This record gives sequence, C-alpha cells and structure tokens, in this order.
Amino acid sequence: MGLGRGTFQENYGQDMAIIRTRRQWGLLLAFFLILLAYPLVATDRQLTIITMIGIAIISVHGLNILTGYCGQISMGHVGFMAVGAYVSAILTAKLGWSFWAALPCAAMGAGVVGLIFGLPSLKIRGFYLIMATIAAHFIIIWLILQLRDLTGGADGMPVPKPRLGNFVFDSKASYYYLVMATAFLSTVLAVNIVRTRAGRAFVAIRDNDLAAEVMGVNLFSYKLQAFFIGCVYAGVAGVLMVHYYGFASVDQFPFIDSVWYLGMLIVGGMGSIPGAILGALALKLLDELVTMVGPILSAAIAAQAAASLALISRGLVIMLFLIFEPRGLDHRWEMVKAYFRLWPFSRQEAE
Repeated sequence: MGLGRGTFQENYGQDMAIIRTRRQWGLLLAFFLILLAYPLVATDRQLTIITMIGIAIISVHGLNILTGYCGQISMGHVGFMAVGAYVSAILTAKLGWSFWAALPCAAMGAGVVGLIFGLPSLKIRGFYLIMATIAAHFIIIWLILQLRDLTGGADGMPVPKPRLGNFVFDSKASYYYLVMATAFLSTVLAVNIVRTRAGRAFVAIRDNDLAAEVMGVNLFSYKLQAFFIGCVYAGVAGVLMVHYYGFASVDQFPFIDSVWYLGMLIVGGMGSIPGAILGALALKLLDELVTMVGPILSAAIAAQAAASLALISRGLVIMLFLIFEPRGLDHRWEMVKAYFRLWPFSRQEAE
C-alpha cells in the first residue's frame, strides 16, 4: 500500500511491513467487518457469486506467481485444479479422510503433477511452453476419464461437505466464510512469497532469464518452484470448488476457463497481487452483469447472439485492456491514487 504525505520509514522492519500506518490498519479492519457482515444482508445468489470470486482469486494467485512473476505462461491451469479436486474427492469420498487432511494432500498432489509438467520449462519457452501446458490439461482430463473406478469417469462422483467436529459447512454462509478465510490466507502467503529470495528470482527470470542465470539464479530449480507453487494454489481452488458443489465432474474444469484465468491476470495486472484480486473480481462481476442483461437482449436481438454475449464481452474486455491498459486495473488504480496524492501539482501536469 502507498504511504500518505509526510509518512516515512525509519527502519528496515517498517519498510518491509505490509501494513504500515494506522489508516491502513483501519481500512483493513473495516474491510474485514464488511466481509463478516456480508452474509447477514446478502441473498443466497449473492453469496454464491462472492464465494466463486474467492475461489477464482485463490486460483489466479497461483497463475500470477507462475506467469505474472516468473514469466512461465500456463494454459493448463484448470487441469491442475482438477488434480487437486479429484485427489480430495477420492480421499474424502472413497477413503473417508477428513476434509482438513485431504486439503493439504490434494494441494501437494496438484503441485507434484505441476512439477512433472513443468520439467520441459527449462528447454522450451513461449509458444512451445504454452502448447505443453495445453497438452497437460488434456492429458489430466483424459486420465480422470479413464480411471473410471476411482474417479467415476464422465459420470463424476459425489463429494462430502467439509466438517469441523459436528459442524458441517453445508450452508452458503458457512462455506462463504471458509472460502474467504482461505482466500485471505492465500493472499498473505502470495505477498510473502514474492518478497522472498525465490520471489526475486522469479522476477529476474521473467525479465531476462539469461541475465538471471549469469547472476547465479538456478533457472531449473526456480522455474520448477514456480510451477509447484502455482499448481498448489490451483489444487486448493479445485478442492474448494468440488466440495462446494458436493460433486466432482470433469465438466467443472473446461479448458476455456484456463484462458479466462489468464484474462483475469491481464485485466487486473500481471505481476501484481492486488491485480490478481481485481482481475478475478472484474471478470466474475462481468459474467453476472451479462447474466442479468442477456435475457433482456435476447428479447431485443437474436437469441443466439445474446447467448454468446458472455464470450463476446469477456473477449472484448481483455482485448481493450491489452490495447489501452496492458498493465491492468492495479496500475490504473495506482495512477488515480498518485493523482490525488500529488494534488494540485498533478492537475497542473495533466494540463
């Protein structure tokens, strides 16, 4: 977060703190209070929307670390979500594990599969890496369909709701709190990961991998670490998704969603933790807007065109951001804050 005028850091600890001023603590506390009170005023439909946004934020954080920070473009992110989802589904539904024990195992399982498909990243890059990750998605889905006795194949499999003692997360409000808590922890973890030695190495690899290697950065190790971390996040998101619906099916993990997750990064701002949140929020809310407007448009124009409105609107928004604001919403928000912080000099500069 940016500091106000006249606020300076006096030591290294203050400079490294994520929350630095009383005003920032106050805003954070107000944000938490709003999140806690939201189920009291929201409808079930609105709780479902915000829960899906929370799951998308977790997944996009993983893609942001892999693609936004390390520069390893992945188009198979949803495939790794499916790995986490089915590992948790099998552990809880087939073996009777607790959700809380299955969640970290499923996340690690997705991370290990990510490591396997990340192995070619040292030898290939750009278009070829994109094709390799696309192949990863289809291989994972094919394996899930073939292991019918274990996964239910194309028919899918029921998944129990999470339990904490005698309490079952079977209401929309309780699951909302579970997802929001996980999204908050994943955000804090992502912020700290990018500030570590590994996070700085990711940025160096993204900016110029040859220069990073000359400086002593182990490309192979750090690229695999990025794949592992990104897929762990995807696995957690996949687990939360199937336990929310109480059912696991390959139809929940279509390839096109990997494209949209990458679009969320573009809209929010690649290589930015707030950007990952803003991008997921923006495109998910756009989907809801299209859902509301679609029936109205179908009465005024061709029904087929109205049905394609979601795809058209997402594609149009992503294309506009690529042309006019490639650094995303986070950069635009920083520009707005800087404008008011430097007032009235910013106004003179604009003129």
